[in-house]
Amino acid sequence: MDPAQTYDLLRQLTTPVVAITCARTGQRNGMITDGAIRASIVPDVPRLVVQIHKWHLTHEIVSETGRFAVHLLHEGQTDVVTKLGFASGRDRDKLAEVPNHAGATGSPILDDCFAWFDCTVLNRMDAGYSTFFLGQAAEVGRGSGDAVLEPEHLRETLPPEFRERYLPNLEAAQALARPLAWLLTPAAG
Repeated sequence: MDPAQTYDLLRQLTTPVVAITCARTGQRNGMITDGAIRASIVPDVPRLVVQIHKWHLTHEIVSETGRFAVHLLHEGQTDVVTKLGFASGRDRDKLAEVPNHAGATGSPILDDCFAWFDCTVLNRMDAGYSTFFLGQAAEVGRGSGDAVLEPEHLRETLPPEFRERYLPNLEAAQALARPLAWLLTPAAG
């Protein structure tokens, strides 16, 4: 199948848009992804899985500290996506422009979001170009907003200057991931 068609099909499996935040001594970071899913049906054992590409600063910090927070964004938070998703935390403190406070694990908790989960890492799985982190929430909170931010809504409401940058950024990430993805591909036969 054509890779473009395959990607369109894979996009049907995406989750709501989330912000992942983390911190270590003297440094904090935030990023945007649609790679987060629940990993528990037991409400008193809230667990979730996040996928973080290895080239992100967030990956480095979560790997080192074993802590992160996941924020379900609401439909009014396109601005948070532009602040956390279109620049590297290696260049600046992206959370300086997004009101937040420290959670139970020390991870930054966004003051405005639909909901948040402050997690510690229980397990991890190497996927070649990314790592899947299984987290257990130490704290969970419900914020504001009536609906979570879905990828399709984000694409429709993203300001034009960011829409122009989205596709080149996606293509660059795919180029970085492609050679690493083949490391875990089973041999034919």
